[in-house]
This record gives sequence, structure tokens and C-alpha cells, in this order.
Amino acid sequence: MRLNQYISSSGFCSRRQAERYITAEKVVVNGEIASHVYFVEEDDHVEVDGQTITHTAQDIYMMLNKPSGVTCTASPAIAGNIIDFISYPERIFPVGRLDKETEGLILLTNDGSIVNELMKEENQQEKEYVVTVNKKITRTFIQGLSNGVDIYNPRTKGYTTTNPCSVTQLDDFTFRITLTQGLNRQIRRMCRRFQYTVTHLQRVRIKHIVLGPLERGQWRYLTDEEIANLKP
Repeated sequence: MRLNQYISSSGFCSRRQAERYITAEKVVVNGEIASHVYFVEEDDHVEVDGQTITHTAQDIYMMLNKPSGVTCTASPAIAGNIIDFISYPERIFPVGRLDKETEGLILLTNDGSIVNELMKEENQQEKEYVVTVNKKITRTFIQGLSNGVDIYNPRTKGYTTTNPCSVTQLDDFTFRITLTQGLNRQIRRMCRRFQYTVTHLQRVRIKHIVLGPLERGQWRYLTDEEIANLKP
């Protein structure tokens, strides 16, 4: 197995982060600094930044209905982090992020190989949300969101136009929106361009995985079918 995949599939970090560790010469195999092209053999001893990489017997895939107030980070230094909240006995990490105040579906796993498939923007994976705003929705607002919105992008220090997307009004204050992008606080910023404030935001679907009746704060393992359709 290629070195970056071996590290990520252990649950230590994502594949992209594993590549950063390798570039920084913080990955040692059998006592020697390893390169990106290294393929791990069965008896190899791999360390990342001084920590030995071990694999659990089984890959773990689960979904959580995240409540507001939980931070989507595996860092133990941050109070209220998602790992402490779920308190799972084996090492896992969240796939992607939801804002601290946003609720709903988030996946957790120890398999870093699925992260790029779900998170890379070019893969166009759908994520669906139900959004409540602070004043009555208009047709102009729905059409504006659907067509794409110019929002400030702090990474480029310029404006980015969001991709056209599906938006359906549910009642006077609530709509459903499906995105294939993952810009920071994207829905809140899109609404703000039309002088709306989001009062409640919940993710209800990632790709083919639906939140369904899972209660807030509860988690479950993914089914075999859900797992199979996650793989690249």
C-alpha cells in the first residue's frame, strides 16, 4: 500500500495531511525517513511525527446527528470537540466540517481513503440542507440563491460566485438547498447577501446517505450498502 494511503487508512489523519507529513520528512519507516513513492510492506514499522502507526482490525464508518454547540475537530485541546462528544473507544475522525452552531449529518471514520472522494470540490458530491431564515422568503431570494451568489472568499481575498444549485421553498421561512461546494459558512453568507439571517441550519444528506429519523446527538454505523457507495 502506498505510504500516504497506509497512514490515512489507519485513522491517524487524512491522506492530504499524510502527504504533508511526508513532505516535512516527519514520516519514518524502519528507522529511515520515507518518501512519497514508498510502498508499505506487511512487516514495516511506520512512525509519523514520533507516533507509531497501527491499524485496527476493522474499518469504522458511522454517522452522527450533530447537535449545535459541538465543534467538528479531532483536536483534544478544543473544548466541546466532536470526538469527546461521541466518546467512541477507538480512534476516529470527522469527514469534513459543520459549523459549531449547525446541526445534522456528519460522517466519522478511521478510513482516510474516503475523505478526498467526499470533500474534493471537483468530485461534485451533493450535500443537502434545510435552512430557516429570519423573515419571509420571496421568489427573488430563492431564484438568487439558485443562480449563484457573489460571496467574499478569504482564501483568495476576492469574491467567488457560488455554483448554481437546487433550492426549494418549504414554507414562509424555510427552504431546502443542495450544494456541491464546501465554502466556509457558505449558506449563511449566501443568505446574508440578500439581507437574510439564518436562524437554523441542518444538513440532512451527504451524497446517498440520508439523516433520516436519527435523533439529535445520536449516532449509528453505516450499512454495508452505504459504505460500498462511499468508496472511490
